[in-house]
Amino acid sequence: MLSLPLLLIVWQALAMVFANRLFPSPIAVVEQMGTLALEGRLLSDLGKTLLRAGAAFAIAMVLGTALGLVVGRRPRVDRLFSAWLVVGLNLPAIVVAIVLYIWLGLTELALVSAVVVNKLPLVIVTIREGVRSFAPEYEELARALRFDSWRRFRLIFWPQLLPFVLAAARTGLSLIWKIVLVFEVLGSDGGVGYRVSLMFQFFDVAGILAYTASFILVVLAFEYGVLGPLERRALRWRTAPA
Repeated sequence: MLSLPLLLIVWQALAMVFANRLFPSPIAVVEQMGTLALEGRLLSDLGKTLLRAGAAFAIAMVLGTALGLVVGRRPRVDRLFSAWLVVGLNLPAIVVAIVLYIWLGLTELALVSAVVVNKLPLVIVTIREGVRSFAPEYEELARALRFDSWRRFRLIFWPQLLPFVLAAARTGLSLIWKIVLVFEVLGSDGGVGYRVSLMFQFFDVAGILAYTASFILVVLAFEYGVLGPLERRALRWRTAPA
């Protein structure tokens, strides 16, 4: 509870020591946020960025989880495509964005596709490691009880895989937010990254920090309001009394 207020106090103190328009105080940034919100630009840009990030996140998680299950369960497939995953994990995001912008133009499809391509290998690798960690005795139990495919997945595989899915989701979100902003700077018709790039040209630090703070507030709200409770609910069986 004291972490963020302490940050604001330190920020305010530094702004008073280094009084300059290029180092605005938290109060000035909040005022700028209010002005941008009243003008309608802040919510519009936030909405565009969140829509792009949400679409890329959903596609990457669904596709990455499916491919991770296949790679983890099929050693031959894993050996065949392991080099692809290494390349995907180390391919610079900026290169992917530029190439897709050249191929597809400055479109929403190019931006979302670039984010998915950068996020997908991380999800596949995380899910693959989760599948590899499955306890074989549980599979033997499923066979002994003659579970069908759906019950085996729901009762045996999914509880063991869920922590890895949540880990992929959390790391993926932190990566996607950043990549979307960078790609919006490179080329888009709106969004937080696009607006920040415009403000950079005019050295509008207060505006840049206003957009940044607004975006961070959204991320924190999602982390502590959605992802955190979902994780505690999904994993409560671990701490449940015997």
